[in-house]
Amino acid sequence: MGSRLSSVARLTAAAAAAGVVAAAIALPAVGGTGAMFVSASEDLGIKPEDLKEPPLAEKTTVLDANGNQIAQFYEEYRETITLDQVAPIMKTAIISIEDFRFYEHGAIDIEGTIRALAKNFTSGGIAQGGSSITQQYVKQVLLNSATTDEERNAALEASYARKLRELRYAMAVEEKYTKDEILEKYLNIAYFGAHANGIEAAAKRFFGVKASELNLVQAATLAGAVQDPNATDPNLGKAQRKRLLDRRNVVLDRMAELKKITLEEAAEAKKKPLGYKGTPLPGGCEASPYPYFCMYVRNEVLSNKTFGKTAKARSQFLNRGGLTIQTTLDPKMQKAAENAIKKHVFASDNPVAAEALVQPGTGQIKAMAASRKYGQNKRKKEMSYNVVADAVHGGGIGFQAGSTFKTFTLITALEEGMKVNDGFSVGSGYRAPYYSTFKNCKGENIGDPSHTVTNDEGGGGFKSLQTGTWGSVNTFFMKLEEHVGLCDTIKTAKSLGIKRSDGLDLTEYETFTLGTNEMDPVTVANAYAAIGARGKYCKPMAITKITDRDGKVTNYKPDCKQALDPEVADAAAYILSGVFTKGTMRGVGGIGRPAAGKTGTTDAQATAWFAGFTPDLAGAVSIGDSRGAQKYKLNNVTIGGKYYGSVFGASIPGPIWKDTMMAALKGTPATEFTPINSSRFGGCGAGCQPVQRSDEPEGDDDSDGQLEDVDVADFD
Repeated sequence: MGSRLSSVARLTAAAAAAGVVAAAIALPAVGGTGAMFVSASEDLGIKPEDLKEPPLAEKTTVLDANGNQIAQFYEEYRETITLDQVAPIMKTAIISIEDFRFYEHGAIDIEGTIRALAKNFTSGGIAQGGSSITQQYVKQVLLNSATTDEERNAALEASYARKLRELRYAMAVEEKYTKDEILEKYLNIAYFGAHANGIEAAAKRFFGVKASELNLVQAATLAGAVQDPNATDPNLGKAQRKRLLDRRNVVLDRMAELKKITLEEAAEAKKKPLGYKGTPLPGGCEASPYPYFCMYVRNEVLSNKTFGKTAKARSQFLNRGGLTIQTTLDPKMQKAAENAIKKHVFASDNPVAAEALVQPGTGQIKAMAASRKYGQNKRKKEMSYNVVADAVHGGGIGFQAGSTFKTFTLITALEEGMKVNDGFSVGSGYRAPYYSTFKNCKGENIGDPSHTVTNDEGGGGFKSLQTGTWGSVNTFFMKLEEHVGLCDTIKTAKSLGIKRSDGLDLTEYETFTLGTNEMDPVTVANAYAAIGARGKYCKPMAITKITDRDGKVTNYKPDCKQALDPEVADAAAYILSGVFTKGTMRGVGGIGRPAAGKTGTTDAQATAWFAGFTPDLAGAVSIGDSRGAQKYKLNNVTIGGKYYGSVFGASIPGPIWKDTMMAALKGTPATEFTPINSSRFGGCGAGCQPVQRSDEPEGDDDSDGQLEDVDVADFD
């Protein structure tokens, strides 16, 4: 026993001479050759201590509706695998250089530690590791589970206390797991550099192969990288690559010394170049083929308390949880939107077009597309925010929605008992008769008798709900809003999910019906989808199912309510369907199946919209200049290679919507709208279409004979 304890003394002395803090690791081990030190450990009170092993941070995979991968999220790029998925040569290489007696000793390797200290002392550097693989695993667990700087520093500090703590944990780990299980855990937790955590991620990042496909040269490289992954990170430059190459050769020499490979094999391998490929890290919305939808999903998880009570919990759930998220995105419909936008708006154009498609009756977002790529390159005019969605989902302030908001005043009028042919005689200008004409929802007078809303080019005379809508007559809708009440109109809009894109409260001015609030395509498309679903409003939905790392499945169902009387929605759809045949979309035409919608253009063509729906699919398209819509209006502009004196809702958004819907719904049987209840609302009941009235809708006919929107009002 005396000679054995003298070995401990020599180890301690060697450690001190080498300047290595190793007194603690010279203390007792459990099992193998370390069994002789059990009594000493008991005398010193060193006993196994259970190690808390939180689940490793794993990547989250996002799938489209068909199960195809479209994005990945991660705090640490890692793919956990089993030991049988690691090439045998990789296991041999890592054990050879880090802990060649791994399968023979307990929590620490006394003989290996003495040998490593002596080798390092004589070489003047660190040629061999002194800690066992089990100890290294413990250290990585403590480091990965640290949540504060204090905990991280404690996991890295060079002290006897830390080594003793690691030893206690290592003793417990050795009792809890087999050697193969420990090696598997170590290979999955180890950091290799270049942002690759775990052997599978490292194999893909460094060499573009799976861990099961690693060859000798590659295995030796990765085995060498774990000792000081920051100093040998090949992604950082030539100096780091040189250090990694040298370290690889050290591993090859060690493998030959242990007779795991021949001297000839080592020599041949050392002639090979490093071979680092730097395979791009998968994941992140910028790398996704559908970046705007990806951003929506990411921000939905991070902002919705359904996925965690705190922001930190939600972030860890998404970025560390190893989830598989099934989404609502339909690749066919997404492609239809992308192609339609590309046809009419170039990525190089200053104005940016954006479109969202939503399924009526579920709120499922089927597509989100824009004319520009997502990214940070301003020179390439990439969008750095989600132009298709609201601020909560990564968007910006949005664009004023224009006359798409007239639909909410129309619905309010139908709810309050007006028939499709009821209306008013209006002039070419409208001015509130007195301040109390309009009241906001606080009951405050906000009418402005000094402000005149115009139709720009006439438009006076008798207008009904039908003809006023078809012609998008501003003065008619101001009069209609006066009649039904501003607050009631606002309540109708809110019941359909209307909220400002920037998250602020809706502005409640008399021009509300003219669309002075900034919106995003998802919100507008979803509101119109509710009309297509006969008044059934469903919150926008992007996630249908989440499977966690343990295989537990959570399904998410649509969150819906009946926002409108179904017959009121039917009547609104009946009127809005005439927009294609007798209104502002007459020059564009329909889509070959029942459809309804509304154009929208803001003051002096700052922005333009079209929102429309069928019973099967709804969509909204916006276009505006992201540099500032009010400063850079859509007049005298070239978009998509075509010159426009002025851009209206039917100029670009309408055709984009039409082309999208025809492609997206190809092969889907057409669903008819429920006929209007003519006894309640007038108009044409089942079996007939809206009839052309003698008082044709007024509008601005441009040079190609297309009836355009005439929504011109001073919104300041």
